[in-house]
Amino acid sequence: MNGRSRIPPSKEKIRRARSAPRPEGFTLFELLVVVAIIGMLSFVLIPNIMNSLEARTLENTTREMMSTMQRAKFQAVKTRINHRIRFEYRDDIWFYFIEREDNPGDWVSMPGFNYNLIPPKFNVTVNFPSQMVQFSPLGFVSNYDSSQNSVTIQSPKLDDQSQPDERIVSVYIGGSFKYDKTTGGE
Repeated sequence: MNGRSRIPPSKEKIRRARSAPRPEGFTLFELLVVVAIIGMLSFVLIPNIMNSLEARTLENTTREMMSTMQRAKFQAVKTRINHRIRFEYRDDIWFYFIEREDNPGDWVSMPGFNYNLIPPKFNVTVNFPSQMVQFSPLGFVSNYDSSQNSVTIQSPKLDDQSQPDERIVSVYIGGSFKYDKTTGGE
């Protein structure tokens, strides 16, 4: 050594050093670790969330259409006038709406009911005679055909993920409905 002896720090200095306030906040390393963890979680969870949103939109669209069919049936029974739900394909978009038969062969839009549309991101197959379902005043389907009695709404996005991508609403002669959830090709 160079002739100097090291004097140990006093107990008071040690106590002050240990209890001295540390600067508040996070270090850059801590922040980077948190950002990396959030990034990995996002990478894993966002596709699942997006698929859930797509499935919900498909479900809501199909159930809304089925509710409209039920409304047409109930209006036919309530008013004792033929009602129908008609599907139209215009400008690459499927619309559906309720009409009532005021005079034989004279169909008019039901007051207070607007056109509903099926989002263009879905593939739609309308399999009804003349693309409509007609309800009699007794609630029966008056234009029933056992080989043409359904509407299928399909999501290409869910199909790409091998998830149930089709929702099918079938209508029967007695005015009842069946809702199915399937994967394309089944």
